[in-house]
Order: sequence, then structure tokens, then C-alpha cells
Amino acid sequence: MTPFELVVRSRRTVTPEGERAAAVAVRGERIAALYDYAAPLPAAEDVDLRDLALLPGLVDTHVHVNEPGRTHWEGFDSATRAAAAGGVTTIVDMPLNSLPPTVSCEALDAKLRAAEGQCHVDVGFWGGAVPGNAKDLAPLHARGVHGFKCFMSPSGVEEFPPLAGAELRAALKEIAGFGGMMIVHAEDPELLAEPAGPGYGEFLASRPGASERSAVAQVVRLAEETGCRVHVLHVSSAECLEVLEDARARGLPVSAETCPHYLTLAAEQVPEGATTYKCCPPIRSRANRDLLWDGLARGVLSCVVSDHSPSTADLKVPDFAAAWGGIASLQLGLTAVWTEAATRGHKLADVVRWMSANPAALASIPRKGAIKAGNDADLVAFDPEADTLVDAARLHHKNPVTPYHGRTLKGAVLTTWLRGRPVDGSPHGRLLLEVR
Repeated sequence: MTPFELVVRSRRTVTPEGERAAAVAVRGERIAALYDYAAPLPAAEDVDLRDLALLPGLVDTHVHVNEPGRTHWEGFDSATRAAAAGGVTTIVDMPLNSLPPTVSCEALDAKLRAAEGQCHVDVGFWGGAVPGNAKDLAPLHARGVHGFKCFMSPSGVEEFPPLAGAELRAALKEIAGFGGMMIVHAEDPELLAEPAGPGYGEFLASRPGASERSAVAQVVRLAEETGCRVHVLHVSSAECLEVLEDARARGLPVSAETCPHYLTLAAEQVPEGATTYKCCPPIRSRANRDLLWDGLARGVLSCVVSDHSPSTADLKVPDFAAAWGGIASLQLGLTAVWTEAATRGHKLADVVRWMSANPAALASIPRKGAIKAGNDADLVAFDPEADTLVDAARLHHKNPVTPYHGRTLKGAVLTTWLRGRPVDGSPHGRLLLEVR
């Protein structure tokens, strides 16, 4: 037998069929085969994790890298270092908060130039759908973006305005015409308000769950009308679940995700003045959180992704009314979700499905999301029993701003392999553009 470049053994290898004892053999950057755990295999390197878990690399399809233009918020080097440290081997970059936003092929070129040679994990890209760029959508699709993001309410940055009414319908028809997908920030601006005061309670009241439900209902109607595949981003309100479940039952091309912070944090726990917890849509009640977990378990929500939307510390002041809305958590998603999932009786295989297999399928990223022969050898050695105390200053995020600071999370990422090579500080990530 020709020697393998790498063999990784674990009694807790998480495969699409569940956990099993296995030896994962790697040749030419891909998983060549899975063997019995104790099988004698010739290899340049043989790593035995024993009872530690072996996971496929996670796929995070909701990351705001912000480079170029706002690289002081986050950049490709820091974001992808953080991703790898958190067991994420593929990210898909959001089209806004960078300058220029990715709303044309020229802007995509600027993004690619900025990313080249900096990425420690593989990186794909979303395009943006904004008023006036309908002519740019098909060319961006042809260049290989995974889909298009739009906002139904103000995005927080003036260079990425929302789509509404006839413009949203027209964009969906255009995207449906070439078989693309729209991913939607779904909050109804008619039901949003300015916070009545500086505290978290006032901020939460200004963005009610009814706003999400109304927007999701509009998205479902438009998906049915246009035939466009639509994915609802960062569902925070359980009021959306009934609408999404009905769409699913009727076979409409609608899917949805939620985020670690909605599954692990709760409004009742937000300390006074702790603006690191501010995000849009907001973190809601414990009871709402329980319902989101139920929706996830039933498959109404299919993906758990970070919505890593970082900023500098000076933008997180002075209060909830004025602070930037975004959670920095790219490095912490796996441990945060596992901490809560384990207490609710879920298995590592569930977490892998939500955070690796389903996001890879959503964005149509080939050879990612599972430990199986033929896939890229993106692997994560994970200790599910370890306790990890979060110190924001020690994260790879560019700015030490996260609501998880000081929390003890369950689990620890020990090694991350990207296409069979450990992520060790030398960037070898690739830019994922499936040219059509």
C-alpha cells in the first residue's frame, strides 16, 4: 500500500452515520478512506487521539470579515486565524461592512486582492443585492459567489441600503432566473423603532419578534411567487418558526439559520450597560431560547452560524441605543453551542450537522462538511470534556470585544487540519470561487 500523508485515529470519529471508532487516512489533501481504528496503515504521520473526538472542519457561512475598508474592525488574517482556532475550516464572507461592499464584479476583485495570501482557512464569498445593482447579479453569480445578501431594514452602513417592495421582488426574480439564492436579513422596518432609552430593555422592545415574523412571512410569499431559493438569516425570534415550518411543509424553497448567541445567551442575563451583547436582531428571553432549540431539533432551523460582526471597542459605547450592533464569536461558536447542546441531550453528531454539513450544503460548497472518502481532509481534534475560560484578550479576533468574556465553555479545539495540513500560522487557505 502506498503510504498516506496523514492518518488520524479516534474512538469518537463523527461521520455522517454518527460516532464510530475509525482511522481517517489522508492522501493528496483529501480523505482517501476510513479504516478500523486499530488498522495498521503506512503513513508519514499517524496521530492517535484515543478518546478525544475527531470532527469535520466546521463551515461558517455568516462571517463579516470587513476587509478591505474596515480592516481595523476585522481582517482576513485575524478572522481566519480565529476560525481555525475555533475548529472552522471554511468561512463565507458577507458582502457588507467592507469598503467597497461586494455588489459588483469590480468590488469582488477588490475583496479577492485583499484576501490573497492572508487566509488560514478556505474562504468563499456572498454577493450583495442592493437598490440599483440588478445588472450586477448575474455576473457576480458567474464569477462564483455563493448567493446574494439583502436587508429588508437598514443595514447600519449607508453604502448597503435595504431592498423593499418592487425592488426586492425584482431582485428575487432575477436571481431565480439563473438558479441563485437570496439570503435575507428579515426585519420589517415598519415594526422597528428607536429605543426609548439607553438600556437593554428599551433596545429589545425596539426590535420586537413581530418584526421578524412579518418580514419572514413576506419572504415566504415572495419565494412562492418568484420561485427564488431564499434563506432567512440569524433567526432570533421563535415567532418565526410557525411561518418557516409551514413553508417547509408546503415544499417552498425556504430555509433558515440561527446563531450561537441566540442559543446560549438570554435577555435576562445581559448585565446593565454590557453593550457587547448588542446585535440585530436582538438576544431574546430564556423562554424564546428554548423554543429556538426546539425548532433546531425539529429541523425548522437547519444551520447554526456565527454572524461574526465585530467592531472596535469605541463603537460599543456609550449605551444600547447608540452602540454598534454585532457579536464577535467566530472562534467560540463550537464551544458555546456544545456547552448548551450537551446539557439538552444533543450529541456531537447533531452539532456537526448544524455547524458543518448543513452550512456546506446551503452554500453548495463541494467536498466540505463531513468526514467521508473524497472530501477535503478538513479535520478537528476536539476535547468535548474540557473546560475553557474565555479571555477576550487571548482570542485571535482583531478586537477583544465579546459577550463570552469570562464565561467557562465546555470543550476545546486542540488541532485543526485544513486539507490534511495543520493550521499552524502559515496561511494555506484557498479562495472558493466556483466559476460558472
